[in-house]
Amino acid sequence: MKCMYCQAEMMRGTAPFHIDRKDVHIGLDKVPAWVCTQCGEAYFEEGEVDAMQEIIKAVDEQAGKLAHTA
Repeated sequence: MKCMYCQAEMMRGTAPFHIDRKDVHIGLDKVPAWVCTQCGEAYFEEGEVDAMQEIIKAVDEQAGKLAHTA
């Protein structure tokens, strides 16, 4: 597998994922990913993306509950 950015080889490893949603910062430090050996670009497979989307969805729902009580 080649990196789309620099065309170097990709290796299986882990990469961080961070996102801000509804005044909440979500940080996952070690998500399984394909990581470029040259530039460090990370690509997540479908299963990992699905899991991250479920986490984001749950945070959105819970943050919405907090906003209604404030």
